[in-house]
Amino acid sequence: MPRVFVIALSATAALGATAVPTAVAAPARGTARGTCSQAYLPLPDPACQPGAVNPDVTQETIGSTICVAGWTRTVRPPVAYTNALKVRQIAEYGYADTNPADYEEDHLIPLELGGAPRDPRNLWPEPRYDAGGGTAADKDEVENALRKKVCAGLMPLAAARTIMAVDWRRGRSAARKSIIEPIIDDIAYH
Repeated sequence: MPRVFVIALSATAALGATAVPTAVAAPARGTARGTCSQAYLPLPDPACQPGAVNPDVTQETIGSTICVAGWTRTVRPPVAYTNALKVRQIAEYGYADTNPADYEEDHLIPLELGGAPRDPRNLWPEPRYDAGGGTAADKDEVENALRKKVCAGLMPLAAARTIMAVDWRRGRSAARKSIIEPIIDDIAYH
């Protein structure tokens, strides 16, 4: 199994008192129904998916990894792997809707920012429907905006990863307004 680094962040330190509780080290993975909480939606349960990064992607290697067009295709896990994981995790979240087509098996730290491709701590069944303030498509918008900032040298990779791991919704409004810097300062540097 490839090496990965788990992102364990104090959301209250990064976002203030209104944030998601502190992420913890990844728990032992089970298949028990409802072992992950839906209370964090549209974010994953940080005890189940705290995020993990690909150690081959660093600030020093972005020019030969994430900033190369098509690079994510070289590390994206096969659909057979993600579909099987999605079915298992839908049960772990205890979703009433168990149709896999209604979920995207998404990377909390996206591949576009060097997220761990196959680590279950970084993959979760994100609802395609609005689940308390956002959809999978909304998250994708933020991922793309942050990758552009990182590759343009306007933001450190670590800051972009922190935004995604802690609460990508804070970056969404900034990406839409093209004024992401105040949000970056608020989340990543405090």
